[in-house]
Amino acid sequence: MTTRIDCDSCVVRGLACHDCVVTVLLGPPPELSDLIIDDDERRALDVLADSGLVPPLRLVNPVAAPHVESA
Repeated sequence: MTTRIDCDSCVVRGLACHDCVVTVLLGPPPELSDLIIDDDERRALDVLADSGLVPPLRLVNPVAAPHVESA
């Protein structure tokens, strides 16, 4: 499985970029629109973040509002 990192759709873009592993490793989001990492790469980033060597991935994907039927 892969993780798609799309900085353009990140809900906290601008607010959390300064403390996100993507910015630390690759630079500010304007240089990056789409990044795909596999499970091994994601685990490696998680290990680095858990060890305090890099910040964690701060990506927050938008969630669609639940559909509510009217009575």
